Amino acid sequence: MYTIEEFDAQKTKVLQYILYKKRTEQEVKARFSSSMSEELLEDIIQYLKEAGYINDKEYLNKTVNNLKALKNLSIKELTYKMFSKGISKDDIDDYIYENKEELEEYEQNSIRNILYKKQTSMNIEEIVQYLSKKGYQKDNIRKILEEEN
Repeated sequence: MYTIEEFDAQKTKVLQYILYKKRTEQEVKARFSSSMSEELLEDIIQYLKEAGYINDKEYLNKTVNNLKALKNLSIKELTYKMFSKGISKDDIDDYIYENKEELEEYEQNSIRNILYKKQTSMNIEEIVQYLSKKGYQKDNIRKILEEEN
């Protein structure tokens, strides 16, 4: 058991960590599991979830939008990045299903960008191999290559 004072003190530490940069529930657990009891940490996380400070679905939405604005990634790479942050497979699958068309368009634009950047240093077969290794869907690769030729 723990005191209210202890709860408030530890809650403040966790809150500062979250407010500095949005975090997932798993990131909070990983960061604080060694410095406080599991019961206290679970109660703090529950409190912060109810208060809206920890929301994995909102985190997923914002992070994917940020990545889409900054990087050329395949849908598979986006999935792995979110999975590594501790977001549940169900939440990721739901997000992909709900945003399928937008994500397909993003992946096709990423292929176009990579194709444009790499065509001076690689031949088409090498670029296709590179894109396949990165997890880009074969249909999207084929579609963009047909458009470009």
